[in-house]
Parts: sequence; C-alpha cells; structure tokens
Amino acid sequence: MLILLPPSEGKNLIQKGKPVSLASLSFAKELTTTRKQVLNALGSKILKAASDKAINVYSGVLYQALDYLNLNTASKKRAEKNIVIISAVFGAVQLLDKIPTYKLDMAKSLPKIGSLNALWKQVIPTALEKIKTPLIIDCRSSTYQGVWVPDLNKTVGIRVFIIKNGKKSVVTHMSKKTRGEVANFLVKQSKVPKTAQELQKLLSKEFKCELIKPTNKTSWFLDVISK
Repeated sequence: MLILLPPSEGKNLIQKGKPVSLASLSFAKELTTTRKQVLNALGSKILKAASDKAINVYSGVLYQALDYLNLNTASKKRAEKNIVIISAVFGAVQLLDKIPTYKLDMAKSLPKIGSLNALWKQVIPTALEKIKTPLIIDCRSSTYQGVWVPDLNKTVGIRVFIIKNGKKSVVTHMSKKTRGEVANFLVKQSKVPKTAQELQKLLSKEFKCELIKPTNKTSWFLDVISK
C-alpha cells in the first residue's frame, strides 16, 4: 500500500535543528540534483534554516486529521513506511524526513527553473515507480497530481463529496480533513488492502463510500461522502 498525500499550506515554524541534509532524505539518488536546483533558486536562507521531521513541519487540517502523534507504535510504523508526501521543494518525502519550513507550491515557477510541476515531473516518476505495491491510494490535491500519474489500474483516487439536494456535491476545505481521516484509518489497520475492492470494503466500515471503475484515461475512484 502506498498513500500519496499533498503537503499542507500551513506549516509549523521550525526554529531548532540542523539544516536539511539532502543525502539523508528519502529518494536521495533520484531527487537530490533537482532538490539542489530548487533550493539554490530559493536562496541560501532555506539551506541554512533549521529542519525537523516532515510530520512536525506540516500542520494543516489533513495532517491534524492524520493525527500521527496519537497513533500507536504499529500504526506509526505503517504511516512511516506507506505514506509519501509530494513537495514543491523536495519532490517527494516521507514522514520522518527532516526538512525546513518553506512556503512554495507546485503551481509556481522559479527564475531559471520555470514550472515546478514540469521540473518534478521529469524525476518523481523514476523515484516512486521503484516502490513495489499492489495498491496506490491517491489523496493528493489536483496541484500535486500532475507530477506523477501512477498505473491507473492499481490507483484509487480519493474524492470527497457532500450530499446536497439529493446529489453529490464537491467540497474543498472539508476534503482535506476527510482525506486525513482516511489515511489515519488505513494506517490503523493490521490488514493492508491490495485491491480497489478490498479498499472499499475496508473503508466502508468507517465511511460511506462508492467505488468508481477506471476508464482508459482515469484511475479507480473512491467517492467518500463527508459527514
């Protein structure tokens, strides 16, 4: 199981800790060169800034709902192993990777580099396609989806809706909270789902959801109805 998350706009200001060590981050072999390009474009300040575990940096509503600090030991280990966060500065990181506080999103462009989405799209697939997993659970926002389109047949995109006037209606802010709750629920489970159908069966214990079959151009989707 691989759970893809976006970063959060909200971040804690890290004031104590060593500067980021690119060699120690996940996917260093595939992403270090591009990470250096982005960091150099942002200036020396971020290279000298204190860093901390990514889970301590990201503070938005999705990460509040993930509630990592209150997970038991086994659930924390599943989260650390199975969650990958897509980042405009670092490409892809995991929960225990130490990074500084930053303010940059994937929709931006940088001088001499250009579009961050286009830049990361060249290298992130190489890094993430090495992860062997039968099921990818995509909780990314649209801004972060473009850098990697995984195998459509084994990817399930988590979409969040509310019922309004008897019909499904898209929600925005609440969707972040629900995706965090989905991730929290999944890492608490000792049995890991391996197919879209198994994922639906598992999540149906906690959420009202509908499985949408893939097409030639789209992955599976699991439509979760927000409470």
